[in-house]
Amino acid sequence: MKEKQDQHRLSDWLPTTNKEVKIRGWEALDVILFSGDAYVDHPSFGPAVIGRILESYGLRVAIVPQPSVTDNLQDFTKLGVPRLFFGITGGCMDPMVSNYTASKKRRDKDAYTPNGDIGFRPDYATTVYSNILKEKFPDVPVLIGGIEASLRRVTHYDYWSDKLMPSILESSKADMLVYGMGEQPLREVVELLQKGVPFSSLKTIKQTAVLIDKGEKFPKNSNWEDVSIHSHEVCLKDKKKFASNFKVIEQESNKLKARRIFQEVGGKTLMINPPYPTMTEKEIDASFDLPYTRLPHPKYNKRGPIPAFEMIKFSINIHRGCFGGCSFCTISAHQGKFIASRSQESVLKEVDTVANMPDFKGYLSDIGGPSANMYKMKGKIQSICDKCVAPSCISPVICSNLDTSHKPLTELYQAVDKHPKVKKSFIGSGIRHDMLVPEFNKNADPKELDAYTEEVMTKHVSGRLKVAPEHTSDPVLKLMRKPSFTYFHKFKERFDKINIKKGLKLQLIPYFISNHPACEVEDMANLAAETKDMGFQLEQVQGFTPTPMTVATVIYYSGYHPYTLKPTRTPKTKKEKDEQHRFFFWYRRENKDWISKTLNKLGRKDLLSVLLPENDKWKKNKTTGKAKHTFDDAVPFNQRKNKAKFKSKTGKKRR
Repeated sequence: MKEKQDQHRLSDWLPTTNKEVKIRGWEALDVILFSGDAYVDHPSFGPAVIGRILESYGLRVAIVPQPSVTDNLQDFTKLGVPRLFFGITGGCMDPMVSNYTASKKRRDKDAYTPNGDIGFRPDYATTVYSNILKEKFPDVPVLIGGIEASLRRVTHYDYWSDKLMPSILESSKADMLVYGMGEQPLREVVELLQKGVPFSSLKTIKQTAVLIDKGEKFPKNSNWEDVSIHSHEVCLKDKKKFASNFKVIEQESNKLKARRIFQEVGGKTLMINPPYPTMTEKEIDASFDLPYTRLPHPKYNKRGPIPAFEMIKFSINIHRGCFGGCSFCTISAHQGKFIASRSQESVLKEVDTVANMPDFKGYLSDIGGPSANMYKMKGKIQSICDKCVAPSCISPVICSNLDTSHKPLTELYQAVDKHPKVKKSFIGSGIRHDMLVPEFNKNADPKELDAYTEEVMTKHVSGRLKVAPEHTSDPVLKLMRKPSFTYFHKFKERFDKINIKKGLKLQLIPYFISNHPACEVEDMANLAAETKDMGFQLEQVQGFTPTPMTVATVIYYSGYHPYTLKPTRTPKTKKEKDEQHRFFFWYRRENKDWISKTLNKLGRKDLLSVLLPENDKWKKNKTTGKAKHTFDDAVPFNQRKNKAKFKSKTGKKRR
């Protein structure tokens, strides 16, 4: 690390101490940022992006990463009082996701802390930091943002406390919340403050939320329509009304011409202003082209590597946003469903910067984004998008107005690989495999889709291609806003064809989720049987974790689907969750008897015959003493002579 940082001066990073402030020759600061993450000066780390954006406006900015909340709180006072405001973010992940597993167990590593050490980020960090600052400096404005604030901007269910919580503005006592990506609203905030407008008067800035005191008049904006949702107090009493709120929130968050949202909470009124339009290519390029060192602050040199940085230090982010709208995912709630893509020139400029880093060995770990293959995709006719309220552009079918051409992305990959110092560029981000299937993506040229798939398989993966069908049950997939598993079968056929054609030995690795709303034990048994029948022994599996601002989380808490208000069941008890997860590991001997009893009880001997056929062989491992399962059916499913067929819960035949 030291060799890399020798080319930089300490003043190349935003200051984190008084000493560093003095090195820059500053006597006072305009903005002081507090972050739950260690400070990595890289465009993939939100606190660094916000700091650099504010700096580009001519402000004197400092950052206090991971301030201690267990001592005399000197980290909150050491830099004094900023001229404009304090800014707070819990970090690149919600602190509760950083600190706890899906089973609510404390994690033993924090990816955003040197050496992965834990204990440097408090639970509900944004609220904790804000309350400390408001107590010590009650007259200084506090602005909160980042993923934690963004997804907790309205009444929301908190899985870790198992409670319905009000807007984080209420619990944090902050003066303003910026939701989504913060560059655009921050620009307007700074411009108005620099003109002398008091912070307390900043009530009509897009993509911000504030609390209006009782008796205070609502600020007017003739360009906005207003909509009210059920109050926090009503939500506490009525889960169905809480669920009904979410349809409004999600639709207004993803509309280009959205309404302003009002919600009563604790005698005050929460006002959420409409979002900004999607960032233009010029705007997003400007954000990525700022003078990042792309390195952790030198203060961490002796503490060990930061895992999250090590994972992405040789990667390139090419766009923001995701139009998938998956029911369990928060990406569109934070980044929006419309894609903001960087120019090829900006991407290649960053590739050149990375390629010239001292320890670059010629391998880019990722050329991607929230979903790897959505670069440059947008509506063909903008006026149609302007009126759209659909939360997803590709569910239940791909919108006929969506341009899904993969040609710009294929050309970008090829341009990146022409760099003389790049030996290979990998695609580490998740690829939407369904968009590469002509039967599903009817808008696209099949030859173009095959060209992209072949480009990825032959040049951008190393042994394994990971995709996320998530489930095999059509009812569960429909609720997830994912396409039928039929299209995964079709993608695998194309994958196998290219594998053979090019003489490759690539593996296809599918990701799946258990315990999702609408998923029953029988669905998981079907998942296990169908994937086994395709030749898979599952590795990349996870249990559903309820996080704020998703359809699935609303269902988990309330029991109602927010769009239909129909009762929808979710596995909740530890026993239910463990049993569903157990089907992922049908090949473990300790699960054999349980699976047999469960499927016999369900009357699903068809599934049992697939998972535990009579010719399965179990033998003792002499060295470990553990049971080891050897397969007679290790041949890939599509190459077997006798392909088993069975019916899923929906009655459809599965191959």
